[in-house]
Amino acid sequence: MKLHRRPRRGIADSSASSDIAFLLIIYFIVIAGFNVNKGFLMNLPARDSTRLILKDDLLRFDLDSSGALLHQGTPVDRTSAERTIRGAVTAHPNLAVILTVDGNAPWQELVSFVELARKLEVDSFPLP
Repeated sequence: MKLHRRPRRGIADSSASSDIAFLLIIYFIVIAGFNVNKGFLMNLPARDSTRLILKDDLLRFDLDSSGALLHQGTPVDRTSAERTIRGAVTAHPNLAVILTVDGNAPWQELVSFVELARKLEVDSFPLP
């Protein structure tokens, strides 16, 4: 019994595969451009720049290990901290808010305070 074999295709038929591969490469390059990384966007000073800050332009907060926010040694909540910062920004346009963070402080409390400073458009926000 004689089996009928299919005729082998030549090299000329493989062009469809290379076209599909080329289109997939273009597709992935275009899609990679739409990947947006969202996060905190803060302007960082240049490495060699120096900025002089007057003592009156400093506002210090502390974040202790329990996550409590302290201003001048007394606990404050977010709304009173916001009022304090907003009042200080209007009085001192070059205000620098300094936040000292305990190593065991909850991460979310730090993120919330950084978000508050960003919302109030504090220009200088160093973390010592």
